[in-house]
Parts: sequence; structure tokens; C-alpha cells
Amino acid sequence: MSSQPPLLPWLDPNQDFPPTSQAWDENSPAPGLLAAGGVLDVETLRRAYSQGIFPWYSQGQPTLWWSPNPRMVLQVTNFRLRPSFKKKIRQFCQTPGCEIRIDSAFEQVIEACASSERIGQSGTWIVPDMRAAYGKLHRAGLAHSVETWVNGELAGGLYCVALGKAVFGESMFSRVSDASKIALAALIGFCRHHGIKQIDCQQNTPHLASLGAGEISRDLFLKGLAAGLAEAGPAWEFDRQFWQQLLTPESMST
Repeated sequence: MSSQPPLLPWLDPNQDFPPTSQAWDENSPAPGLLAAGGVLDVETLRRAYSQGIFPWYSQGQPTLWWSPNPRMVLQVTNFRLRPSFKKKIRQFCQTPGCEIRIDSAFEQVIEACASSERIGQSGTWIVPDMRAAYGKLHRAGLAHSVETWVNGELAGGLYCVALGKAVFGESMFSRVSDASKIALAALIGFCRHHGIKQIDCQQNTPHLASLGAGEISRDLFLKGLAAGLAEAGPAWEFDRQFWQQLLTPESMST
């Protein structure tokens, strides 16, 4: 007789989330699924991320909340910078018209991420309600875009959520080869400079693993999250000196 997953809690607006330990386990149809319902307002999203919970669902589904175990995390010291890509970053830094910007085009970045095709996926989880919600989160100072610009054109980028020194990567896109990876490298340099230790990647993908991300237990992730939440967040501004955190690793901040 097959075992059935536990009933999924349905959240009313502003209702507290269940403990993350109640998320469905690896033997369930949807490992990491914690609850459904609730609202996607700024305060609910802030509470969710501060507890290691995030929304993820497709068009036509209710809002679904997740807290997987294990958790995919990129420790900023583990970012994998291959020699060929380091050379590309040096070229990017030295090329007129190539620059990194933060928060100059958040809406454009999230729209581009929603439109990007991904191997093995049909449609997007960045549905209109999600785009609207994260736009409000951005205007509240809790979501940011890191953008790769080439000759005045947005070539690629990513967006993330940040609470204190806890950073949660959401999605990225490229219109030019390696533009999203350059934006991620810029985020790594930013994090190293400001003493941010980890970037939550939520789900395991081969691409993230190739960049140095790895799975850790939810308990260990939550421990790192608590440490990040306890510290004041930096100003989200990019300085070219942050590249030195990647190009000269021995100068990395601790």
C-alpha cells in the first residue's frame, strides 16, 4: 500500500507559515513543498525569505511555498572561475561601453528572465503575479537587479532578494554570450567585498553546480541564513574595485 503525502496546509492572508520541518520529504511527489495560498505582498515575502521559504508555481496553480532539503547554495568562496572566464572578465573590464549596473533596470531584468527559454522547462514560473510582487519588493528595497550593459544595451543580468546580508538568487538571463555569468561574477565580487557568505540558489541545476554551488542540509542553510539576517545589509551599488575580489583572490574580504 503506497503512502500518501500529508495534507498541504492552506494559508489565509497574513497567516504564519508552518515550520519548515513540515515540508514534504524526498519520498513525496513534490519534495520541499510546504504550503499553498496566502498572498504575495511585501510583508509575506519578507517573512517567507527570512524563514528559508520561497514561492514557486506555474500559471493556473495557486501560490505554492517551498523549503527544500537539501538546499542548493553557492558559498561565495566556492565560486568557480575558470581561467578562460577570468580572461573574459578582464576583457569586459577593459572594454569601453561595458559596465555593471545595479538596480537601473529591475523591471526589464525580471521581464527578460520571465521570457527566457530554459532546457527542460515549458513556460515560466515568473508569472505576472510574481513579476508584480517582486517589483513591489524591489521598490521596498528588498530585491535587486545586477545588470550587464554593453554599449548602452542591457545584455544580461539577474535579480535577487536581499535581507540584511542574506542573499537569495532568483533568476538570470542572457542576450549576449556569458552576460548572465558576468552579472553573477559581479554579484560574487560585491558579496565578497561586503562579507556576504552565501547566495541561496534554491534548486539544484547542473549549471549552478558547474559554477561552484552545492547542496547542503536545510538546517545548515538556515544557520547561515540566520547569520546573514543578523547583520545590516550593504548599499546596493557596484564599484569597479569589486572585480579585484575575483581577479586577485588573495585580497578577498573576510
